[in-house]
Amino acid sequence: MADSLASTEQASQERAADVADSEAVPEEVPEAPAPEISYDEQFYPARPRQLRPRARRRPWTPGQPPFEADARNPVYVEWLRNQSMLGDAKVIARQLSGQASMWQNPFAYPNPRAAVERASVWFTAYPLSLITGPAQTFLAALGDPGLWQAFEQIGIKAIHTGPVKLAGGLKGWEHTPSVDGHFDRISMAIDPLFGTEDEFRAMCEVATEHGGTIVDDIVPGHTGKGADFRLAEMNYRDYPGIYHMIDIPESDWHLLPDVPDGDDSVNIDADTERALQQAGYIIGELQRVIFYEPGVKETNWSATRPVMDTTGQMRRWVYLHYFKAGQPSINWLDPTFSGMRMVMGDALHSLVDLGTGALRLDANGFLGVEKSAEERPGWSEGHPLSEAANQIIGSMVRKVGGFTFQELNLSIDDIKATSETGPDLSYDFVTRPAYHHALVMADTEFLRLTLRQAMEIGVDQASLVHAMQNHDELTYELVHFITKHKDEVFEYDGGELTGAELAHRIQQDLRDGITGEAAPYNLVFTANGIACTTASVITAVLGIKDFSAITVEDVDRIRRVHLLLAMYNALQPGVFALSGWDLCGMLTLDRSKVADLLSRGDTRWINRGAHDLMGFNPSAQASAAGMPKAKALYGTLPEQMEDEDSFARQLSRILAVREQHGIAKSGLIDVPDVSHRGMLVMVHDLPSGDREVTVLNFSDQDIAGTVRSELLATGAEVTDAFSGEPVGTVDDLHSFYIQLEAYQGTALLVVAPEPEEEGDGEASEGANRA
Repeated sequence: MADSLASTEQASQERAADVADSEAVPEEVPEAPAPEISYDEQFYPARPRQLRPRARRRPWTPGQPPFEADARNPVYVEWLRNQSMLGDAKVIARQLSGQASMWQNPFAYPNPRAAVERASVWFTAYPLSLITGPAQTFLAALGDPGLWQAFEQIGIKAIHTGPVKLAGGLKGWEHTPSVDGHFDRISMAIDPLFGTEDEFRAMCEVATEHGGTIVDDIVPGHTGKGADFRLAEMNYRDYPGIYHMIDIPESDWHLLPDVPDGDDSVNIDADTERALQQAGYIIGELQRVIFYEPGVKETNWSATRPVMDTTGQMRRWVYLHYFKAGQPSINWLDPTFSGMRMVMGDALHSLVDLGTGALRLDANGFLGVEKSAEERPGWSEGHPLSEAANQIIGSMVRKVGGFTFQELNLSIDDIKATSETGPDLSYDFVTRPAYHHALVMADTEFLRLTLRQAMEIGVDQASLVHAMQNHDELTYELVHFITKHKDEVFEYDGGELTGAELAHRIQQDLRDGITGEAAPYNLVFTANGIACTTASVITAVLGIKDFSAITVEDVDRIRRVHLLLAMYNALQPGVFALSGWDLCGMLTLDRSKVADLLSRGDTRWINRGAHDLMGFNPSAQASAAGMPKAKALYGTLPEQMEDEDSFARQLSRILAVREQHGIAKSGLIDVPDVSHRGMLVMVHDLPSGDREVTVLNFSDQDIAGTVRSELLATGAEVTDAFSGEPVGTVDDLHSFYIQLEAYQGTALLVVAPEPEEEGDGEASEGANRA
């Protein structure tokens, strides 16, 4: 009876708080002044200003009141509510509801070519690793006009900022640091470590002035353990509905493991997972355990310590986390729809308050989970709920004039399915490990196989973001081959292998080629891939084992191979993305410099070395976030722009050819067989109606051979797009001859002969007979 009375009292308090929330919105949020020019104006100049969506979240500066951090303390609960993302989402949504501005854009279907048209070359930033001026924030550095002038010269049209909002967790009144590079978001507020909201808006304005845009992040799959999670643990109002979390009655706490002193939760082992499943509490084992590590993460479930709720009752919860324990997963099909409301609010805050033009959806393939048949893992990957949730997110973003891209490392089939209704673009997990394998093995067979698989399944290459290094490892999970197609037989290297066998072989090739004795400066990262930079992959391939022994001649060779990899990514349809680690030619960090970070099992910190892109602070040995500076082979952008042979200047010429001929908006129509195993040929249908052929040599040998494709018209003239010089003519076998030096690539224009006018053939025949 006492519990019932307490629940009634709590419900009454919550209803009153709901009323207070709805009444407070108009007073809390002043009308936001419109900027002088926005991303929306750049692309929709004729749209009336009043029809552009805009809204502001609640202004809030958290402090630490001198009261106990106790769920029964209304001041503490209110303190948490004022920081919660769900609370901000309510405020933003209320300002936009019923406004004409929400009905000005088509939103039902993804439009990848429209997204590519807006910005086809992106710079991928990482807040923790960018060295800024002595008194300059990360966001101020990205809004620097000098940086955007350099980007204009190179051909870069957008910056993907990476996550810059507050992340980590709360322990009482105290903020705890991020456990996953700020992908464990806990607030819509900008982390002061990276700058302010005003600096973010100013960055968006500078980007617009230079014909560019800003790409931000949302994380629809999980949060950190911030105010929203702490309120959920307290069973407060709608907050438990945000997460996949189950309230375990005290009578069954004996099923749960003890939580170590100082921790707020503990990962459960497989036996506990089965026991809780059999007791009817959780769905149990899922299809895979990401970041699996014995004794640290053996399942996708963790149990909380006993937590007091707002009525004084002690509770223990078991919650789902696909990734780390500090990243509780969001429930997209709870009756309160709290998780959905929170994510939508975060997206709208970025687009209509801060002024971004696009959003990355992080780990958005894990938005649905369902109990499977007895003795079978729970269904999580490729679930229809993920497709439905992505459709809602993508539609909402398009509704306010933006676009989205997904980082979805699933099978090619699932990428195709999600792209039909959800995000406009998808990260290229299809060929990223394959083109590295082509370089390591000097053999493009597996790369050609993956490109053809994507074509057969129907993935449009123009819908992919072809990226070089980012903050993550070189991912080689090869999910397509190791899950849905694990038993399918593929022809490879003169024999037949199942998908699973093929994946294991490719993974081993990469481990042997770029880690261990071949490259002690690169490290394996769990079962996901290899911690490395693009430059450190290349040094391994070139046989360089010691960074201190790199010569000027070596740097020239590294740059040549680096430009080949840039050509692969840039000279095909879709978005081309690269990072500061690529632009500066960064090597991996000595592991001793990040020993504390590596001690937690995350080896990726060696590939996240700090870099001074613009020479803002030459004497700095670390970023403002404390990331140690790594060795740069190419120098700063201002230095490179003065050197015709630099990586950045040569890259600008590649991007100029890409832009001039509309390669980004072309269509991949053929990946033919090749006359040398190190050669790759991709045939594209250009918007002009002509054909473009990208030919690359992934080997260290000069090669000569024939390019042949049935889709090349006999008699067509072949011209080098870089030099303008003729290469040859397509013969009767639909082929032409080409020579390439080691690690060289090119783009070739293939222009078909003008069709003969009617009657020309008969006149010619008569002349011949005469």
